[in-house]
Amino acid sequence: MKHVLIVVLDFGGQYNQLIARRVRDLNVYCEVLSYDTSIEKIKSKKPKGIIFTGGPSVVTDSEAPIVDKEIFELDIPVLGICYGCQLMGYLMGGQVGKADQKEYGKAELTVNANNILFTGVKKESICWMSHTYFVTKAPENFEVIGTTKTCPTAAFCNKEKNLYGVQFHPEVVHTEEGNKILRNFLYKICECKGDWIMTDIANEMVKSVKEKIGDKKVLCALSGGVDSSVAAVIVHKAVGKQLTCVFVDHGLLRLNEGDEVEEIFRKQYDMNLIRVNAEDRFLGKLRGVSDPETKRKIIGEEFIRVFEEEAKKIGHVDYLVQGTIYPDVIESGTKNSAVIKSHHNVGGLPDVVDFEEIIEPLRDLFKDEVRAVGTALGIPDFLVHRQPFPGPGLAIRVIGDITKEKLDILRQTDFVFRDEIAKAGLDRKIWQYFTVLTGLRSVGVMGDERTYSYTVALRAVTSLDAMTADWARIPYDVLEKISVRMVNEVHGVNRVVYDVTSKPPATIEWE
Repeated sequence: MKHVLIVVLDFGGQYNQLIARRVRDLNVYCEVLSYDTSIEKIKSKKPKGIIFTGGPSVVTDSEAPIVDKEIFELDIPVLGICYGCQLMGYLMGGQVGKADQKEYGKAELTVNANNILFTGVKKESICWMSHTYFVTKAPENFEVIGTTKTCPTAAFCNKEKNLYGVQFHPEVVHTEEGNKILRNFLYKICECKGDWIMTDIANEMVKSVKEKIGDKKVLCALSGGVDSSVAAVIVHKAVGKQLTCVFVDHGLLRLNEGDEVEEIFRKQYDMNLIRVNAEDRFLGKLRGVSDPETKRKIIGEEFIRVFEEEAKKIGHVDYLVQGTIYPDVIESGTKNSAVIKSHHNVGGLPDVVDFEEIIEPLRDLFKDEVRAVGTALGIPDFLVHRQPFPGPGLAIRVIGDITKEKLDILRQTDFVFRDEIAKAGLDRKIWQYFTVLTGLRSVGVMGDERTYSYTVALRAVTSLDAMTADWARIPYDVLEKISVRMVNEVHGVNRVVYDVTSKPPATIEWE
């Protein structure tokens, strides 16, 4: 797919993916590359613009990540953000020093509204700062175009060279005029055209996959999650019955989820679908296991074994489909960013399946873009916008050992929670919400009788990318309805609690 390109050079900033997402939200295609990508490779991509991300380093340190100064002579507009701003100032001859007063959080920004970067931007607004060091003196031939009370060079530029630096973070929602600033850089300075449209991308993907596969056979491990489902539909639309999907139902799915997945892909798409009902097998392997990491390893290993058995029945296939998405690629491939998690996608399947090549139709897309492609392809809304769901399924939402009884209780409470959130119109406002069956049992009274039943915890968070998350402020009346329904409708539950811990210090999942 050939589209107008912005290159985002990653200096290890916590918002590197968010910058890329904001650019794409503005209908401009971009890629995240490591800061030490060669000038030759950058030039070969013919970008319309370059963005430097923030980062934790100090530009004056001997081991700080630095780019070749030649990048400023390519006649390509550059926008430096936070560390990227300091790096631009430093390399172009300005001075960088430690601030007398650190700026973290919201700050009042004053800008030169006549500058092209701030076209249509309010002269005074709130921005989001996160720095200890800043440009104390702008380079020669650079003009200061933005200030805060404690940062006299909050923004500067060299209009002739199209070089712009902002100490604040325009990509975060707390910067009131951030989207306008990014739009101005993309459209007015880089002269991009907004050709990154998901409906068009979906059609391009189907066409590209069809050309690649031809008349060969394809195999897909279908989890029922958003990524694997959208990848499967793209390939199915491209090659039809040449695709075989294997859906391993390990008994750790949400209420009715296995049946819903089967119905959609068999009836709506008429796919070659093999459903393996392996609940007894998985629960047998998990019997008596309480440690969450051990649970994960058992489930991952057993999934591979089941998939391998089914794949052998099919015989040789030419391609294996994986639901790899762009954050997987970024987190696994930029050495200057902290490793968040390793991504195995389908759990090491390439080692056990006889195939020639992997097809990853979604590897250039962020999660929200995957959802948009799914919608464009006609995948039902409830599947496209379903809650993020961990690979080990409900196994890591049952604290302690796993039994079918506990899983059934968890499924029922999870259904009630999701149902009431949807009825309240909050299902698109809360990023993720689910129930946890705690290992705690407590005394209760129901119908004048003593009970000794499970405590269920509600977990609901707001987030942009799951790197950080805040607990969702669900209205009390909604929480009351959820609690009443759970203790009345779900046998074995007599107490409901709400988790009001953010990430960090907690994680989103309990295990």
